[in-house]
Amino acid sequence: MSQPTSLPLPRETQDGDDTSDAGAGGRRDSDASPHRTGVLAAGLVVSAVVLVLCIIASLAVGNRAIDPLTVLRSLTAYDDENPLHLMIMQLRVPRTLLGIVVGAALAVCGGLIQAFTRNPLADPGILGVNAGASFAVTFAVGVLGLTTPGAYVPFALGGAFVLTLLVYTLGSFGASGATPMKLTLAGVALGAAFTGFTTAIVLHDTSTLQVMRFWGVGSIGGRTLDQLAWAAPLIGLGLVIGLLCARSLNALALGDDLAQALGARVGVTRIMVIIAVTLLAGTSVAAAGPIAFVGLMIPHIVRWFTGPDQRWVLTYSMIIGPAFLLLADILGRIVLPSGELRVGIVTALLGAPILVALVRRKRVSGL
Repeated sequence: MSQPTSLPLPRETQDGDDTSDAGAGGRRDSDASPHRTGVLAAGLVVSAVVLVLCIIASLAVGNRAIDPLTVLRSLTAYDDENPLHLMIMQLRVPRTLLGIVVGAALAVCGGLIQAFTRNPLADPGILGVNAGASFAVTFAVGVLGLTTPGAYVPFALGGAFVLTLLVYTLGSFGASGATPMKLTLAGVALGAAFTGFTTAIVLHDTSTLQVMRFWGVGSIGGRTLDQLAWAAPLIGLGLVIGLLCARSLNALALGDDLAQALGARVGVTRIMVIIAVTLLAGTSVAAAGPIAFVGLMIPHIVRWFTGPDQRWVLTYSMIIGPAFLLLADILGRIVLPSGELRVGIVTALLGAPILVALVRRKRVSGL
């Protein structure tokens, strides 16, 4: 299939978006040059190095700072009689690994939703996907009495899936179809409604409130490798499906008719994206709670230097997302003189000003 970016398409083919320079499917020919590809590949290597440094810092920084060499020794030659090694392997390794998989899931999920809806300000939170997963988890805890994360994973996945379908269905009504504005309005409305239902269940039962009040903020601390054992395969499957959709999403950015003319299977792509979003958002919410702004920020940051090609956007997001989430978690551990801020609070504090900056931009990058 030829690259959709090489076609000299008129501006009105993208529902009014400007495609003359860097629209979602309208890259300039120079963007596909070998030099450009080499620069982006080198950027991936740099991003991977940054992620490795963040991983080491996540294992070393905490209430008790540990020397990086001790961290490396505990990973290569574990000593179960050394208290520092026990702290690293039983507390910090599960936390760090969960931060990696959840950060990648949230960032890629945000990129998929933004490309799928052609809405540059979309993310799992704004479109209500997290609200659906949170409501389902709260229902499982408050009504059915489930308390272990592994037990309510199916509920989180089901809630995310149902909300995704509802948002897309409501946003598709009318002759204009699923426009970004209608999808956003539907997501905000349904998200607010399901958040209200969640609050009602929590406030109705004190025991549910105790279970949910920490989970609802969003945190990767206090988790075990058992939780990672069920979260990682589901998120890995969602990442694979999302990456397989990247080329078709480039074509979909040009509109359904042109995408079909270019050979993209529009219906199949939409179904695959919905499945990927369900797996990524639902599993992330079940494992770490609703963590905001990662899915909104990371794809935008990535598009500033990769351009709109979803193959690069999703690949970079899968690396930079975990690095950002680990940095936010590290900041939450050290910002207070005693105790720590949960990572969901830190990402919200960092994400709010970035969201304001994006809204103030005359032209939001990449879509």
